[in-house]
Amino acid sequence: MEGLDFSVVPPYAGLLLQGVIWTTVLTVAASAVSFAGGIALALAVMYGPWFLRYPVRLFAWLFMGTPLLLQLFLIYFGLVQIGIDIPALVAGIIGLGLHFAVYNADIIRAGLAAVDPGQNEGARSLGLSRFQSFRHIIVPQAVHSVMPPIGNNLIALLKESALVSVIGVAELVHTAQLAISETYRPFEFYIVAAALYYVLNLILEAGLRRLERRVEATR
Repeated sequence: MEGLDFSVVPPYAGLLLQGVIWTTVLTVAASAVSFAGGIALALAVMYGPWFLRYPVRLFAWLFMGTPLLLQLFLIYFGLVQIGIDIPALVAGIIGLGLHFAVYNADIIRAGLAAVDPGQNEGARSLGLSRFQSFRHIIVPQAVHSVMPPIGNNLIALLKESALVSVIGVAELVHTAQLAISETYRPFEFYIVAAALYYVLNLILEAGLRRLERRVEATR
């Protein structure tokens, strides 16, 4: 039986580093989309007119009821058939961002519902518009209470970013597969990729804990 030989890994360190960089870019961009999209979807469902609420609910139901992999295929391979050609990286960001936005929306909606209605009434009595009340009073308070579950979703997003390798994005799994195709040493490179994901996960968790402490300090 042939044993492990990690000496094949160092020559491909640059390639793996490239994968780490693109995984980080993908995660950060998709996280921003998922967070902003989650707020927008939650506000639309809770406070939007009926002709906006129902399409948003249908959108959320479709994204929750179908696999992320299928959504990536539809965005990247499907849209091109109707003349919308999206680069693989952008398709990955959109797919991951929208997929997790619907889950963030549920969390944020619960946070918004937990804010005392008197907060909005007090803001309006001080002369703030409805938009200003949401922006400066309601949403910040809701965000404070939903940081931990949103953070869990961001960690899940980091791990699910590996799926975008199937549409050709040169993230960590994709670059590991390229190295494997040249060396025929899958176990070594998958172990290294797993270790790098673990390091990224630890960094993200540390960043989220620091952010939560800063948010708590401002309350």
